[in-house]
Amino acid sequence: MMWAVIPAGGSGTRLWPASRRNRPKFLLPLPGPQSMLQATWERLRPLVPAHHCFVVTGAAHVAAVREHLPELPADRIIAEPSPRGTGPAIGLAAFLIARHSPSALMGSFAADHYVADPEAFRRAVRAGLRAASEGYLVTIGVPARYPETGYGYIRVGEPLLTAEGLTVHRVQQFKEKPDRATAEEYVRSGEYCWNASMFLWRVDSFLETLRRLLPDVYAPLAAIAACWDAPEAEQCFAEYWPRIPEITIDHGIMERADEVAVVPADFGWADLGDWHGLAHLLADDADDSVVLGCEHLGLDTRATLIYGGRRLVVTLGVEDLVVVDTDDVLLVAHRSRAQAVREVVRRLEELGRHDLL
Repeated sequence: MMWAVIPAGGSGTRLWPASRRNRPKFLLPLPGPQSMLQATWERLRPLVPAHHCFVVTGAAHVAAVREHLPELPADRIIAEPSPRGTGPAIGLAAFLIARHSPSALMGSFAADHYVADPEAFRRAVRAGLRAASEGYLVTIGVPARYPETGYGYIRVGEPLLTAEGLTVHRVQQFKEKPDRATAEEYVRSGEYCWNASMFLWRVDSFLETLRRLLPDVYAPLAAIAACWDAPEAEQCFAEYWPRIPEITIDHGIMERADEVAVVPADFGWADLGDWHGLAHLLADDADDSVVLGCEHLGLDTRATLIYGGRRLVVTLGVEDLVVVDTDDVLLVAHRSRAQAVREVVRRLEELGRHDLL
């Protein structure tokens, strides 16, 4: 039976001021009504029993995770003392799964991604599990529909097998986030998928690859896992975790491993990395406005995203804007500058306005 890990980290700075340090992106109801973490959990439940799932999150968010996922056993929440990237987070979960079942099939699925068609998603996971059972490290890719510069890309190689009506291919190459011209070339070629950062593998295959490629990650994680249930577990965690370098699974493992496969599958996936991306996803038409969480009166308003709470938000004679109204901050930005919201967060840090972060 499959096991799963849900990495629930990151601050989602490009979705500020809705996303904050004490309420990161995965706890927000985007697009709603559930939080993104709850939606991820619900997608996985037909595939994974509750006690076969781990959530890796920051210590400050453990209580919120318990509140959002009451079915998740308390001992299945891993509290990171500090962020180290997806590599150590997923690696530790793999070690803990191996204590129960060393050859188990395991999947990793970020807590803050959007999926429009959960059943198509599960079909892709089942196809990936077939390849994972044969020893491949598998990623699920989403066929690139338009030249998105905010995603990484995967070049699809020769076919390996067919399962669930989908074809699993060898990965030819991973590509970093491209510029616009390169992204357009990728889309025209039809050879590329977006990298959705969803992974499947046998636990023993993954841990052996981790040992070989990232020994400075493997060794401290092995020490932490070895004393997980011992009286000195907390001391062990505090001693070894800071020694682990910060690295992602993509850079540390998937881009360097030999037997890597991809399942291209379209299930309405989006990363929802910024306000413009959220508006693009939810608008029925390019000229439509999107309203979330508040009452809105719009006069002569086009292609604008409005996110609010208790107050009525009124817009008049505007287009291509993002308006985010929270209790202590009002953000008004052009949609083309949505990626730069993180620069606002950086500036607030410099000014010492930690109360707004």
